[in-house]
Amino acid sequence: MSTDTKNEEYLWNAVRRYDPKASPFIAEKGEGSWFTDVDGNKYLDGVSGLWCLNLGHGQKEIIEAAAEQMKDLAYFPLTLSHVPALNLSKKISDLLGGRFRTFFSNSGSEANETAFKIARQYHIQTGNPEKYKIISRYRAYHGSTLGALSATAQANRRVKYDPGVPGFLHVYPPYSYRSIFGGDKEESDLKAADMLEEMINWEGEESVAAFIMEPFISGGGVIIPSFKYLQRVSEICNKYNVLLIVDEVVSGFGRTGEMFGFMHSKGVRPDMVTMAKGITSGYLPLGATAVTSEIADAFKKEGKDTHFRHVSTFGGHPASCAVALKNIEIIEREQIVERVSSLGSRILNDLKQLESHPHVGEVRQIGFLVGLEMVADKQTKEPLSDELMNQILASCKKAGLIIGRNGDTVPGQNNVIIIAPPLVSTEEDLRFIVNTVKQSIYQL
Repeated sequence: MSTDTKNEEYLWNAVRRYDPKASPFIAEKGEGSWFTDVDGNKYLDGVSGLWCLNLGHGQKEIIEAAAEQMKDLAYFPLTLSHVPALNLSKKISDLLGGRFRTFFSNSGSEANETAFKIARQYHIQTGNPEKYKIISRYRAYHGSTLGALSATAQANRRVKYDPGVPGFLHVYPPYSYRSIFGGDKEESDLKAADMLEEMINWEGEESVAAFIMEPFISGGGVIIPSFKYLQRVSEICNKYNVLLIVDEVVSGFGRTGEMFGFMHSKGVRPDMVTMAKGITSGYLPLGATAVTSEIADAFKKEGKDTHFRHVSTFGGHPASCAVALKNIEIIEREQIVERVSSLGSRILNDLKQLESHPHVGEVRQIGFLVGLEMVADKQTKEPLSDELMNQILASCKKAGLIIGRNGDTVPGQNNVIIIAPPLVSTEEDLRFIVNTVKQSIYQL
């Protein structure tokens, strides 16, 4: 494929700062966990694109599934129905271990927007019309559309876009490394959960519709709470008739060593689960909002406005659903979830050795999800400077590894290195990641 880098003036890149001296980074080919740019340079994708390329590049079965579906049925709207959507919704319900009904969209942002609308309408139709407030957590990311951005409690992402949608509130996260509560990790996290109960009481339980959370905060700094935290949150939501929305856009489909992140916490049953990214391994766009049958049944009423009046032209596209089904089939057949759990603890966990380094405050790891919180001083926990953070990323890139950081999140605290490689990464790939990151940090 010929490439004219002058076309850069026509393409508006996502979250890219203006820099007239910067040269474009243009990918051309991919295979497994690696991609090659137009200059022939090869890189290991240590963040799976945008956390989504779970099965890596070149999965011929997935590519063929998309092509075959488009030969049979190129498009059909889900105001009616088609076979791939029916089969995928049943599969999602089976994976979640209960009777769930799924509404399809195009992205994680849309999946969360859908959940918010369902939550508000559900409470109206079950006799609680004042329940409209949605609570989320500081440092959380739930999407870029205006409603999802209102749930996103990352101040830097909302600059120049506020005010947001009314009715969104934010509560303290389970962030034991910078905890205001004291105590050990589990004790600190449980106190953070109790803050949710306090907020519900302060706002009035009759006004709170839902609480949305990622099992593990991803883009906000890879914050991994103790497993009892989610259990406590679930208990609180049940107590006050607050719907629990679990955002599995990043952690779903094997990323953390379970099919879904909430499954690390036994006995937790979300009211809604939102998905995207890994549901298709990024091969085609797809978002999904799965709700329990109890919630779905509240919409089975006669009347002109009791149905869910929401539509997505391309949501649940036949080819996207076919790709998702094949993607899940491969994950199950190749035992990807078990593989991630094993290799994550056996290889990526070695990055915790860096905690002895004077600029590494804490290393947080679960499955193929890693965050290294970098500090200028271990005692004060002052975040490492942007200059040194960029030096680490540049050093890794020079060695052939692309990693990320939590940019555009919390003012003054964009100091977490993020590693989330494809779930098919080989042992050699993972050791390359570990060794390259270690060497780049040792050079500071």
